[in-house]
Amino acid sequence: MPHFRLIAVALLSSVFASAATYRFGAIWDGSKVWKDACVTTKGDRIESVGACSGTVVDLSRYTAIPGLIDVHTHLTYVLENRVSQAGRGAAVVFLAQDNARKTLEAGVTTVRDLGASEYADIAMRDLINNGQMVGPRMFVAGYGLMITRGRTPTPNTADGPAEVLRVVRQQVGAGADWIKMYGSTGSGRDVTGFQTFTFEEMKAAVDAAHALGKRIAIHTYGPDGARDAVRAGADSVEHATDMDDATIAEMARRKTFYVPTIDHNRYYVDNYRKLNYPAKAVDDLNAYIQRNLETARKAFAAGVRFAMGSDAVYTMFGENTRELGWFVKAGMTPEQALQTATTGAAELLGMEKSLGAIRPGSLADVVAVEGDPLANIDVAIQNVRWVMKGGEVVMDKTK
Repeated sequence: MPHFRLIAVALLSSVFASAATYRFGAIWDGSKVWKDACVTTKGDRIESVGACSGTVVDLSRYTAIPGLIDVHTHLTYVLENRVSQAGRGAAVVFLAQDNARKTLEAGVTTVRDLGASEYADIAMRDLINNGQMVGPRMFVAGYGLMITRGRTPTPNTADGPAEVLRVVRQQVGAGADWIKMYGSTGSGRDVTGFQTFTFEEMKAAVDAAHALGKRIAIHTYGPDGARDAVRAGADSVEHATDMDDATIAEMARRKTFYVPTIDHNRYYVDNYRKLNYPAKAVDDLNAYIQRNLETARKAFAAGVRFAMGSDAVYTMFGENTRELGWFVKAGMTPEQALQTATTGAAELLGMEKSLGAIRPGSLADVVAVEGDPLANIDVAIQNVRWVMKGGEVVMDKTK
């Protein structure tokens, strides 16, 4: 048996409806610390936080933090899929279960998944919501919009504002929660950042998404796409590096969220052989990481809002929260870094009343870590021992 324990929804149905109380040595609720306190859950919600009484589950060795939120994943990206072309989409959903499990083990109970083929992300979201698959709560984007660039058009390619409008509507019609737009080149070993969509096309995507009640994330590795994404009104800008002071100031003014995803390039460096990248790619990636970190440092100092996104793909799942270490390097305190994966991330998702905090009425997403994450961010990254999602214990390493 593996060292962790994942508990299926069906096995907990009798417990799920009843109340349970859990005692922790400390509880960081998203804004303040409770010492030697209890969390009582009822169904999928938190009923109370405070003094302990009655029968409790003793987790007093641990500190409780809210279930973490990773706002940039690709759960359906698997490294090997040897199934024939006709069945690849269905196989992806099956194979991606391992990515979902590892994400939960890292203490991540909610993700925003930004792009998948054949709407595999929508299928995963619905399977998880229906209790037919174990995984984090998913907010998904379907296909991410891309320009044609000489390739055969696919369901996500769009050229010009009218085509952008059509593809945005198509994703929403398919069931997407978010819209994703690739506003520049750059991905994997490619650290270029050449702007692809124009400002007018970005504005068309933003306006179409907002008119349909959806939010939009714009991918841009370089400064030009970032400038136009911010001007166009994107809800979040992903990856952006080398942003100028004016763009950063405009992000702060508009309260645009920045999701720098610094750590995913570290993952590519560590695994360049496994990913069949040439050795030269390591130098390019390391240089980009330093520029990415410096941009994050400037943005944080300027008051830009951050949300934690790993950009986890392939075998990176389970390492989702390493981004928090980079945020501390960028100047955040451990508490400020944690808020990017809790209260801040919940606000980006529009779920601040239900996620990102341990408080009465919120969804019962609670993570127990060994140590004090407000003194050392590595505690939240490396020492996850117990995970509850929606009132159900989905991982337990305390035994």
